[in-house]
Amino acid sequence: MLPKEEYVEQAYFFKTLLERIRQAMPIQEVLSSIEEEILATTNLPKAIAFLRSELQSQGGFAWAMERLDHYFTPFQTFVVKEAEDERGKFDLRTGLEILRRDAEYRAGNPSREGIFLYQFESICRNRLHYDAGLGATAEDPSFDPPWRDWVLTVRRQVGLVELADLIYVRSKHYQGSSKAEAATKVALFGEKEGRIALANRKKNPLLLFAALQRQLGYPEVPRPQPVGQSHEKIDQMSRRIERIEGRMKLLEEESRGGIQIERFFTAPESPPPDAKM
Repeated sequence: MLPKEEYVEQAYFFKTLLERIRQAMPIQEVLSSIEEEILATTNLPKAIAFLRSELQSQGGFAWAMERLDHYFTPFQTFVVKEAEDERGKFDLRTGLEILRRDAEYRAGNPSREGIFLYQFESICRNRLHYDAGLGATAEDPSFDPPWRDWVLTVRRQVGLVELADLIYVRSKHYQGSSKAEAATKVALFGEKEGRIALANRKKNPLLLFAALQRQLGYPEVPRPQPVGQSHEKIDQMSRRIERIEGRMKLLEEESRGGIQIERFFTAPESPPPDAKM
């Protein structure tokens, strides 16, 4: 885990980058300006300078974050890589908001349970790749070997076994029951988390996430923006309506007796006075 001031500056970096991208500012210019704003006693200005140089040469900065694996977590790199995937539908703005809340949580008093659940819920709600996402989560520096092994178990069994069951059998609530007298594995979740998981078996997983988020206090996961509320979709619809209006005008002119093709041609530019000499 990095020092607290690093996560504070990371949260500011992701927040400011998101705000200025929404203002349609070029990312390279944004990185240059933010680099001057970040606290110089942290390592983030050096990381931003490297991201900016790789952005100019590679066209993205997920690959640069992967090379800075001693500073950025594998999950942070995974989120940016998913956002830069041209074949996917995951928006970079949603990814930056996920990273901002993750950094703010780490700057406080994070728990391993909260870190895992926040990352896993982010993968689920945004329909990211489970295999790569949970593989990145398992490599988080906050996890010790028992946690890492359990996350990889979830990676193998997700879709086959309910998450509520996976949490319940590794909780103190299960190990304290008569069913687990011979349990030898380390409990990763507390009594409270075990009761919540048991109560939400065979139910919608979103109910489990909501209950755990309220009780553990980890950040609420940003929801993907509905298509109908996207400004980009509104702009596309406006352009399509303009094209339809233009075609309707052409049809109206044709019904009146013909289309005046002459108005689509531009008069040739007159040569400059020097060219006539």
